[in-house]
Amino acid sequence: MNKLLAVLLLLSSSTVAKAVPVVPNFSQGSMTSHTETNSTVTETINSVDYRTGWEYSVTGVGISNNGEPLNPTVSTSTVQVNPTADGTGEVTGGVTSSFDALDLSTGGSFTISTPGDAFQFTQSYSGPGLTNQTIIQRTTVVTSVTDTTSTFTQ
Repeated sequence: MNKLLAVLLLLSSSTVAKAVPVVPNFSQGSMTSHTETNSTVTETINSVDYRTGWEYSVTGVGISNNGEPLNPTVSTSTVQVNPTADGTGEVTGGVTSSFDALDLSTGGSFTISTPGDAFQFTQSYSGPGLTNQTIIQRTTVVTSVTDTTSTFTQ
């Protein structure tokens, strides 16, 4: 029986789990991260202004037009882009565009009301077309810097 008791004691003591303490390898620490990002943006801004009609003005002091109309006659001009000619000489196809303009060879005749007196006369005409173009070219450089520090203790 003593042998049986000794075997039971040996078996019971060998199946018991024993805990092993976990000891960390550090007590404190920190981690630092540095990130830099550079980007370059190049852009071109092109602004174009067009006048689609015409402007005509007449002003003056000491001027007479004898009751005639002030503005010249309006004429319509037609422009055809990429036309084709057939065998008969007729032009067809392409893109047709038309616009109204003033015929500056016609119009009122202006005279000085009283010769020898002071007078002022201004006549101006601005036809259709490009009136202004602005081109802006710019380059922007953006730099972003991020520094991060993490601290930990046990």
